[in-house]
Amino acid sequence: MKPDFTRKLLQWNKDSNTRSMPWKGEKNPYRIWLSEIILQQTRVEQGLAYYQKFIETFPTIQHLADAPEKEVFKCWEGLGYYTRCKNLIATAKKVAYELNGVFPSTYESIKELKGIGPYTAAAIASFAFNEPKAVVDGNVQRVLSRYFGISTPIDTTTGKKLYQELAQALIDTDQPAAYNQAIMDFGAVICKPQSPLCAICVQNQDCEAFKHDLVKQLPVKEKTLVKSTRWLYYFIIVSDDEVYIRQRKGKDIWENLHEFVLYEAEGPVHTAFQELPFLNGFLGDIPFSIWHISKMFKQQLTHQTINGQFITVDISKPLPTGSGYFQVSKAQLSDYPFPRFINMFLEETASPARLF
Repeated sequence: MKPDFTRKLLQWNKDSNTRSMPWKGEKNPYRIWLSEIILQQTRVEQGLAYYQKFIETFPTIQHLADAPEKEVFKCWEGLGYYTRCKNLIATAKKVAYELNGVFPSTYESIKELKGIGPYTAAAIASFAFNEPKAVVDGNVQRVLSRYFGISTPIDTTTGKKLYQELAQALIDTDQPAAYNQAIMDFGAVICKPQSPLCAICVQNQDCEAFKHDLVKQLPVKEKTLVKSTRWLYYFIIVSDDEVYIRQRKGKDIWENLHEFVLYEAEGPVHTAFQELPFLNGFLGDIPFSIWHISKMFKQQLTHQTINGQFITVDISKPLPTGSGYFQVSKAQLSDYPFPRFINMFLEETASPARLF
């Protein structure tokens, strides 16, 4: 173990760390939990506005627990990974209704809450309750891998255990909150994934990766993310000046958000939409006409590329009950949370006007 690591890190944090975020120094476990859930798989720059919006809309965990789920999802709209929002609601209700509104105060009890893993539990326990539990996220893994010259893949069971034990051994037990914040900030602003600031790094004299020119090679990942491409065609079915939507279910992207009538194709659709078997099968004997076909839209998710179009269709009589979709007016669309892919279409100046 290199004893200077923790001392130098805390000194850097005191003298040079100017990274500013609204939750830094926060002791309220609700606000810390909220910020950590929002920042899971979300850039800080994007998460800031969402954090502030949630705090303003739901000042306490009781407010969040009591709010209609549709309102919470609407507030989350655009952040992605919507299972986080579903777990946020479940945990808020548990704390508010089963734990008398008192957030658990130990690492082990916090970890039992839905949607909270070891990292988030350690962050809340250390920041809110000063428990000496080390946080280990990508920033921490990268700093430790480079500093100690560790080539064990960070995404393996062995690697995760190794980095967790090492981080725990390095934490300053007298000031765990300051240490945890310092090492995460250090990874974000100094030991960055690309173009790290090695020349001005306070740890460079003892950093194995810097000394042996391994900075670009570390940390190591064993698994390569397999990306897929999907083709989603949304039919905006209009009847009596209202449009049909539904809430997405199942373990897929955008769970619990709303959408128009969906046809997912195996590839780009080259058939004329009025002749598409899906549309004719869905509408049956209902006469229809196509008003508008949008341009091609594209959204890049972490593991998927989403392509698709929006086709506005007028029908002469309502869909039969049991279709799985329900009608809303154009004015009501803004009340429902939609995935970013659909909002890209709705936000275009010309698009909403063509719905009716």
